[in-house]
Amino acid sequence: MKKYLFLFSVFFLSFQLRAQTIKPDVFVIGNSNAAVAAAIQAAQSNVKTILLLQAGGFDIEPIGKDLHSGVQATFLSKVKKLKPLNDSIGEVQFDKQTANQVLTQWTDSIKNLTVIKNVQWIKADRSGKGWVFKLSDGKTIRPEIFINVADQKLNAALKIDASAGGTWEKLSYQNPIYKTNVAVGKQISGSTSTFFSLYQLLMPTQENLVYVSDASSMLLGQAAGAVAAYAGFFDLRTSESNLKKIQGELIAHNSNLMPFVDVGIKDANWKSIQMVGVSGVIKADETNGKLLFNGEKLVSTAEIKEPIKEHYYKAQIWFDDHKSEIITLGNALDMICYVGNKAAESTLKEVEKKWKTTYGFTSKFELGRQISRRELAVLLQDYMPPFNVTIDKAGKIIR
Repeated sequence: MKKYLFLFSVFFLSFQLRAQTIKPDVFVIGNSNAAVAAAIQAAQSNVKTILLLQAGGFDIEPIGKDLHSGVQATFLSKVKKLKPLNDSIGEVQFDKQTANQVLTQWTDSIKNLTVIKNVQWIKADRSGKGWVFKLSDGKTIRPEIFINVADQKLNAALKIDASAGGTWEKLSYQNPIYKTNVAVGKQISGSTSTFFSLYQLLMPTQENLVYVSDASSMLLGQAAGAVAAYAGFFDLRTSESNLKKIQGELIAHNSNLMPFVDVGIKDANWKSIQMVGVSGVIKADETNGKLLFNGEKLVSTAEIKEPIKEHYYKAQIWFDDHKSEIITLGNALDMICYVGNKAAESTLKEVEKKWKTTYGFTSKFELGRQISRRELAVLLQDYMPPFNVTIDKAGKIIR
């Protein structure tokens, strides 16, 4: 009898230990802006996510005058609904109590997201290609991917070189690295023409770690969540991150890839303009620290000739034959059919049918008139998307 009791005790103890071990895809520690946004995005990208709050609630900093999108824009929208504010107020003000109420209700409603409060991590280490964290409540967390939001104690415990973390940069078309954007629009020195590259979130010496250097930014946190979720969902290492798929996931969750202040998420053509914009085929204008797409501006041959030729070999032949200084709607469709190997007659009929219904254009479908930047962006994204052209980590096109 004693033998059976001993075996039962061993089995029960083993079961308890297993029950105390949790294996999420993504683990986030922190109660900051970036930490909560990272956890929300990871969970919304369909991976099991745990957010550890070592205190009792969230500690959200004022957001300021960023170009809001994605999780950050949704958070501010929820704040406005809870505390009705005048829409004319440019900056949404909130106190910590309001932020906690909004985020508690929101995170409680998200599938795949578990929030643990008032629990400390007491030990952190590597475990194979993943991680292991011992918590003060006796539980053990063994995530595949860990998001560290500028936690200096964790940096010391895990031997993370915080100096290797990236920083927000000013967007410049002179440097194609902007094409690797995963977060944009944080206001710095009065400008929202800022970006953060995917590759600034990764550390070559730390696999399956996503490092967020700016704990105050929901914009950056959301990007980190998407990067971590991609690796967790497809059971890949973070070094195998697919830029285009991660950017596509962020677009699907209403996060800007380009900080265009004049084309918001409610714009029917927002997605197309964002995806063509980040390719650099149609470049925006900067005025007083704000990036303007100027969608109604008419397209000249000079502004798109070289970018399109860089993306498509066949475009070189088309532009050699096209001598006009402007691009008409007919010209654009001719180029799209030639470069994209589309049947001209059926494509023309299809575009005409989509003009007002699918695309939501208010302009007339007239082949002889000069095409606008908005119209060209939508047609390019629909029929020969430059977004799909492969680029390297520096943003340069791979032939």
